[in-house]
Amino acid sequence: LVELLITIVVVGILVSIAYPAYTDHLRKSRRAEAQRVLMDIALRQQQILLDTKAYAADLAGSGASVPPSVTTYYDITVVGTNTAGAAPAFTATATPRGTQAADSCGTLTVNQASARTPTNCW
Repeated sequence: LVELLITIVVVGILVSIAYPAYTDHLRKSRRAEAQRVLMDIALRQQQILLDTKAYAADLAGSGASVPPSVTTYYDITVVGTNTAGAAPAFTATATPRGTQAADSCGTLTVNQASARTPTNCW
C-alpha cells in the first residue's frame, strides 16, 4: 500500500510539471500558425498593391484563406486604407480567444511595412 501511495505521488508530481509545459507548447504552436497566416495575408496584400496600386480593404478582399485551426483560437482581421493623397496602408491582426487568450503575447499584428508586434513574440 505504501508503494502504491508513493507511485501515485510521483505520478502526481510529474503531471503537475508536464501539463503546464504541454499547454504552453500548444499555445506556442497555435501562435506560430496564426503568424504564418498573418504573413500570408501580408504577402497577398503586397501582390494586390502591385496589381492595383491599393491594398484590399478587408480579409475577403485579400483572397487569403484562414484554416479552421486558426479561427478556433484567433479572430483574424484586415483593415486596408486607401485614401487619396496618402500612402496606402494595411494592418492584419490576430486577436486570441478562448484558451489562447492566456497566451503571453496577446494580439499579433503585421502592417504594410512588415512591422510585427509584439516584437518579442515573432
